[in-house]
Amino acid sequence: MGVTSDPKSSAKSSQGNFFEDFSLGQEIVHATPRTLTAGDAAVYTALYGSRFVMSSSDAFARAVGLKAAPLDDLLVFHVVFGKTVADVSVNALANLGYAAGVFGAPVYAGDTLAVISTVIGLKENRDNRAGIVYVRSVGRNQRREMVVDYVRWVMVPKRDPHAPRPGAPPAAAVPELLEAVAAEALKVPAGFDRGGYDTVAAGGPHLWDAYRTGDRIDHLDGITIEEADHMTAARLYQNSARVHFNQHAERSGRFGRRIVYGGHVISIARALSFNGLANAFRIAAINGGRHVAPSFAGDTIYAWSEVLAKAALPGRADIGALRLRTVATKDRRADDFPGRGADGAYDPAVVLDFDYWALMPRQAAGD
Repeated sequence: MGVTSDPKSSAKSSQGNFFEDFSLGQEIVHATPRTLTAGDAAVYTALYGSRFVMSSSDAFARAVGLKAAPLDDLLVFHVVFGKTVADVSVNALANLGYAAGVFGAPVYAGDTLAVISTVIGLKENRDNRAGIVYVRSVGRNQRREMVVDYVRWVMVPKRDPHAPRPGAPPAAAVPELLEAVAAEALKVPAGFDRGGYDTVAAGGPHLWDAYRTGDRIDHLDGITIEEADHMTAARLYQNSARVHFNQHAERSGRFGRRIVYGGHVISIARALSFNGLANAFRIAAINGGRHVAPSFAGDTIYAWSEVLAKAALPGRADIGALRLRTVATKDRRADDFPGRGADGAYDPAVVLDFDYWALMPRQAAGD
């Protein structure tokens, strides 16, 4: 039996959501759950060269009570983020920030992740041409365990700048977000045993006790972004945002070229931070983050970190948390710690300002 041509077949394709398509409290079940494999972990390592031992060595992970090397926390974050793009930000003008992120159960090769987002805030811009959408996205494994739960906000254009948004709240609904995730909310991987932790194998002697609030660490090295790398990364995460892929369209866009996915820069900065923070084996929470400026292929990324706070974890004498601010720059070394000036403005080279909690073993008695 033949197939009749449908002159309106283009109506079956999705243009993605615009600002007026979102409503407060709306729940979005994102398509295509993703089973992560050892292959994903290998490609992630190839992209960034991350050397953190916990996600590198099954033997090390088992020695500290885990069943195997868990997948890198940021690989998990990016995959969960990527699931949301088609519904939340495929048309976004800008991804504005992250907050209130908590990592839960470790993810292992073979786990399948699915994601649901809830719209928790809406704010129309004054020019009525776009608005800011706040979503809380929760990724869960096949056992329904939370693996990451975070908030982000994006600026999304309106389909028709002159039309009122149907069902708009009477005033802007902007969620209140805490400055930082409480230390009590940070989750240590189940079964973690400090007794088997080997600092020589981990690559650095400095444990939680050695760091002080206010410490600044230049991570020294730089990584140049290649066109193939950032596009491979976005495909690995199934991030479908057009600004990362479509040079034909972006040639006439704001920058005239494809923009690097901001999470790619986060992962570069995290990989660089190994030099100085080798024992910060797990990202436990994301307090906040800003992509201060766009990055492009050819940019060389440097990074430095500051210890914003230290926290002892309830009921744990073997492990603590460092609140870290990692700043990434492009085409500028970080040996003088570029960031905000006295006027509050960022150094022109800054592309990322990322605030997070990392877990780190404490000095054992008798060491």
